[in-house]
Amino acid sequence: MWVNREETQSSETPMPRILVVDDEESICFSMSEYFSLHGFKVDTAREVEDAEKLLEAQDYKVIIQDLRLGTRPNADGLDIIRLVKDHHLPAKIIVLTAYGSAEVEEEAKRYGVDAFLRKPKPLSQVAQVVEGLLESPPKEAIRPA
Repeated sequence: MWVNREETQSSETPMPRILVVDDEESICFSMSEYFSLHGFKVDTAREVEDAEKLLEAQDYKVIIQDLRLGTRPNADGLDIIRLVKDHHLPAKIIVLTAYGSAEVEEEAKRYGVDAFLRKPKPLSQVAQVVEGLLESPPKEAIRPA
C-alpha cells in the first residue's frame, strides 16, 4: 500500500533533474550523492559529448558544470552553455570551476550562465544557489555581437 502511495506521489510531483558535468569523478559522485539525498534526480557526464547526449534525451532544471573538461583541446564547457542556449533549453546553468578567469566568466555570463562559482565550494552553498535559481524566473541570455 505504501509503495503505491509513494509511486502516485512521485508521478504527481516529479523530482527535478540535475545534470552535473565535470571531468573529476569525485565531483560527479559527491554531487550525485548529495543532490539525490535532497530530492533530485541526478545524471552525470565527464565529457562534452556525454553531456550533449544527455541533454538531447532529458529535460534538466539545472546544469552544474565545470569549464575545463579534460585535457583535450575541444573539451570546453562553454560548448555546453552554447548548446543549451542555442536550443532554448530551459535549464538554469551554474558554472563551478577552478580555472575561470574574469574574461571567461564574462563570456559565460554573456551566453546566459545563471551563476558562476569558484571551486572549492561546499555542497551546501551550491545547493543554496540551485534552490535560488529554481525559485527565480527565467532570464534572457545576452547574445554576443
